[in-house]
Amino acid sequence: MKLTTAGESHGKCLVGIIEGLPSNLKINIGEINRNLSLRQSGYGRGARQKIESDKAEILSGVRNLLTLGSPLAFAVVNKDYENWKDIIAPEGCDVTKKRVTAVRPGHADLTGLLKYAQDDARNILERASARETAVRVVAGTIARQYLRALGIEVSGFVKSVCGVSDNGAYNFGQLQAAKSQPLFMLDEKAQNEAMRKIDELKKEGDTAGGIIEIRVHGLKSGFGSCMDYSSKLDARLAAAVMSVQAIKGVEFGMGFETANRAGSAVHDEIYYNGAFYRKTNNAGGIEGGMSNGEEIILRAAMKPIPTLMKGLNTVDYVSKQPVKASTERSDVCAICAAETILESVTAFALAEAVSQRLGGDNMDEVIERYGALKG
Repeated sequence: MKLTTAGESHGKCLVGIIEGLPSNLKINIGEINRNLSLRQSGYGRGARQKIESDKAEILSGVRNLLTLGSPLAFAVVNKDYENWKDIIAPEGCDVTKKRVTAVRPGHADLTGLLKYAQDDARNILERASARETAVRVVAGTIARQYLRALGIEVSGFVKSVCGVSDNGAYNFGQLQAAKSQPLFMLDEKAQNEAMRKIDELKKEGDTAGGIIEIRVHGLKSGFGSCMDYSSKLDARLAAAVMSVQAIKGVEFGMGFETANRAGSAVHDEIYYNGAFYRKTNNAGGIEGGMSNGEEIILRAAMKPIPTLMKGLNTVDYVSKQPVKASTERSDVCAICAAETILESVTAFALAEAVSQRLGGDNMDEVIERYGALKG
């Protein structure tokens, strides 16, 4: 299974092509659009979310809601393009308008200008923008539907915002309730405190990041490999998560805390009672690069959004003079969007690993092969 994406933030549309989907997977377009809506939700979002109301349009590879086994192509139209076509249209436009030369710290602007021999960071930021993740939410939702047919589910919640933490212990079934909360947090007291923090940062022209926890439930053991480093499941999931804009760190299970503990307090002891099992899951469901049948638990650190309305100190790329960084419409906190995106990229990376092991030209074959695996 493979995803290819294209499109610019203010361009005509964002597009994606998924190759390798088996036939007869039922596509729920309503779920795709609900997840696109979730990507645009959350306390602390900016003005653009009021302009765009993302919907996916499937262009090929599906008939009567069932995949055909051919490449599945889809698009998410940018409604805001009408306001930008004089500036960004591929057929011809005025490139002197809305130039960005005051390169923004924390963005791809400066490095991209140097790498691609440009003199306007608009040519960099339009693709580097997190707007691109709308495509990955669509693809990730389709991957979730593939995984769900096998009894595998992906969910998550926001664990902290700008140092305000939700330290509750939740089972997988409780996580879905987070999606009805303004910050996708499950502890009401922590969430209210985090919202107050966001309000303070907004007044100061500042931004916030946080930590997101993603879980995978129902995955059998043996996905990934200890024989080939590029096939290690945790490596593949970490790469998918780190590919999302603003993500600066990822850990599995006990993660970085394992460095502070003795081995006896870290490694999950193994027992047998008709089947192998563990009483703890400090490994986060992955050992030796392979799923071990336990719930996969990963957490990701999202940095504060680097576009600050008050502007950071920088240099104008053309004049080389000190200036304040350019500002685009921005959010104070996009942690809920990031949580939805991380569920999606986790689902797609996992679907890639599952399809690689199982193969199958149609869903009946895939389901039969998964059912035949030992847990």
